[in-house]
Amino acid sequence: MTGRLTRLNPGELHATPGYHHITVVAAGRTAYLAGQCPLDSAGALVGGADLGAQVDQVVANTQIALAAVAARPEDVVRSVIYVRSDDRADLTLAWERLTTSPIGAAFTSASTLLGVSRLGFPGQLVEVDFTVALPG
Repeated sequence: MTGRLTRLNPGELHATPGYHHITVVAAGRTAYLAGQCPLDSAGALVGGADLGAQVDQVVANTQIALAAVAARPEDVVRSVIYVRSDDRADLTLAWERLTTSPIGAAFTSASTLLGVSRLGFPGQLVEVDFTVALPG
């Protein structure tokens, strides 16, 4: 916990697999990162039908977006993960790959993981939205 962010899991709520039910942010500036997609800098889909490779590109893109606003994964206060699948194994793979990645700390705040039927780009399997409490 920092003075700016407080993360809570009330004992009366169910245990979580790493995220917190509640994140409280002290007054300050907030950044909303657009859905981070598995696209390279030229806009080409990375990873083909490989969900793990697509997650890795989302991680790389998120690192760039966070750096652009001088933020770290620990500054994320909300994330929503979209996976184009209704298979629990795919959802688990995405969650585990994200939470063990260099941006894993971003998923200790309030996080939602959803299986969806379609995303914005042909072949896209994953996308993540972030809300960030900016430092300073």
